[in-house]
Amino acid sequence: MNSNDPNHSPLRDVAQNPEATAQYLADVQRVLLDIGKNLETLAQEVRIHCRDTHVEGDRFYDAWLRAQPVEKAFKDVLKNVEAVTKGLEKGAYKRRAHDEAVANTARKRKEKELERQRKKNPQLLQAAPNPPQQSAQGKNLGYADPTSIFDLGNRESA
Repeated sequence: MNSNDPNHSPLRDVAQNPEATAQYLADVQRVLLDIGKNLETLAQEVRIHCRDTHVEGDRFYDAWLRAQPVEKAFKDVLKNVEAVTKGLEKGAYKRRAHDEAVANTARKRKEKELERQRKKNPQLLQAAPNPPQQSAQGKNLGYADPTSIFDLGNRESA
C-alpha cells in the first residue's frame, strides 16, 4: 500500500490478514487486562477509603451505605472491561473462522454442483449380488436369525 495515499489506514492492512488481526487484538487485550488489574486495585483502595469515612453522628453502617454506589460503579466498570476482553478474543476467533469459510466456499460450491449433477443424471446402480443360500442343515437358528416376528417361520414368538 502507498503510505502517501490520503485514504490509507494502518488498520486496513491488519484487517485484511487474520493473523495480524489476532495479534493486534491480543495486544489490545493485554493492555486491557493491565488496565483491569489497575482498576481492581483502585476499586479496593476506594472501597477501603469510602467505608472508613465516617461523619459525626453516623450509625455504624452509614459509611457502608454511602460506599455502596461507588463500589457498584467500579464493579460495573470491571465487568465491562472483562466483557470487552472476552469480546476481543471472540472477534479474533470469528475473523479466522470467516477467512476459513471464504477459503472453503469454492470447494463446497463445487461439491454441491457435483451432487446436483448426480441427482439430475443418476447412474444405473449395479444389481447387488445375491448372497449364497445356506442349506437347511447349515442354517444357524441362533438369536440373530429372524429380523421381525413375521420372519419366524415355524418358530414361535415369546
